[in-house]
Amino acid sequence: MTHVHASTGRDRRLTEKLADLVVSSRPENDAAAMAAARLGILDYLAASFAAREDAGLAKLWSITEAEGGRAEVPVIGQQRKASFLSAALLNGYIGHALDFDDVHSDVRGHPSTVILPALISVAAVSSVSGQRFLAAYVIGVEVMARLGRAIGDAHYIKGWHNTSTLGVIAAAVAAGYAKGFSAEQLQKAIGFAATQASGLRAQFGTETKPLHAGLAAQSALLAVRLAEADFGGSSQALDGKHGFFAVYGDPELANSVLLQDWGASWRIVTPGLWFKIYPFCSAAHHAADAAVRLAARHAFAPAELEAVRIIFPPEGDAALVEREPRTGEQGRFSVEYVASLALHRRSLSLESFTAAPIAPDILAFLPRVQRAYDSQIAPAPEAVPKGRFTIVEITTKAGQVYCERVDRPRGAPGNALTAAEVQQKLADVLTADPTLAERLASTTASLASEADTAHLLALLA
Repeated sequence: MTHVHASTGRDRRLTEKLADLVVSSRPENDAAAMAAARLGILDYLAASFAAREDAGLAKLWSITEAEGGRAEVPVIGQQRKASFLSAALLNGYIGHALDFDDVHSDVRGHPSTVILPALISVAAVSSVSGQRFLAAYVIGVEVMARLGRAIGDAHYIKGWHNTSTLGVIAAAVAAGYAKGFSAEQLQKAIGFAATQASGLRAQFGTETKPLHAGLAAQSALLAVRLAEADFGGSSQALDGKHGFFAVYGDPELANSVLLQDWGASWRIVTPGLWFKIYPFCSAAHHAADAAVRLAARHAFAPAELEAVRIIFPPEGDAALVEREPRTGEQGRFSVEYVASLALHRRSLSLESFTAAPIAPDILAFLPRVQRAYDSQIAPAPEAVPKGRFTIVEITTKAGQVYCERVDRPRGAPGNALTAAEVQQKLADVLTADPTLAERLASTTASLASEADTAHLLALLA
């Protein structure tokens, strides 16, 4: 990584300094970062192809087709194209539709499903080499992770959806970098993106949650287009008492951490992206692993269980907004449903998280599962995300008590999927077309030239 040393940001405005650092960075010189970006693309494609028949996607298509526009950007797995902005909306939605896409613990959200759709649209209408595409992706993840640390926990807890509010800025920066923006253009693009930042966690458990990712990608591209047109706007949108951090977060925290140690490592490598093995909210993955272990290690029947307690640190379950789900789709955000499935030794695969009603026996079991919180339990140093853990404790009607604790679930950094496992995730989604899975993997592995980018885009449709 290019070693550009930054101060805390107090001596210069954050927007200006961030733009300068981005423009001067060269992620393509870091082999580990580029390798991580290649894996991130494959994981995003796996999540997207898995959702290619999603009902919400069909609804979005009806809206975008009525709007019209030049069909110039491929929409993943759809065998057709959409306009520059509409394709970003659709590709952002499809990547997040099943909550099977990557997360990043610094973001408290999903980077790739906002950043990559924006880059796909840019690459489809511009000359972007594979190397530049990968580097822009690394930059996007870097900016989104830094925004996540700089915005503070209160932003998410208050009800903002970080994937959307932070993703729009990160994707605009990534797209601007891919297009070779100057620092001045990038400052303007950041401002146009920041003023569009939106997305409420009140929409979790509905089709609008993944729509947030699409809207953020689309808004990021509008920000880039506005900057290219030299449209009037602020070049200091992150700064001041009416700037992004003052309105959405904590400007003092942002001044301390947004630019800190730029050049030390790339966030796509350290701590790295979290590639999911389960198609539901990552906040329930700890409980899923714990419940799966309990079901494997102890020979109980579900009917023998008197109670199930799931213990979190305070606010550790903030994203798990569904306590009484009625469909598998709602169950993506319900630790009660996830634990019940695992304790019944049912599959935690895509088939269990559709819009279909929850099976009657699982529905009847849900009231036995209760949440609890303990601020006295010491977080493990290796916990992912930092400070998080989940304990699943089951009590049988005979009075036996068993428990399992998970601090770092499978797939999370430090317990990450291998490159082969990410490729297998894609292959499992494309079982009907194994040749396509192989071609996507090989093309991504050799992504370097403009021709390579064009080849990858052709495969997406």
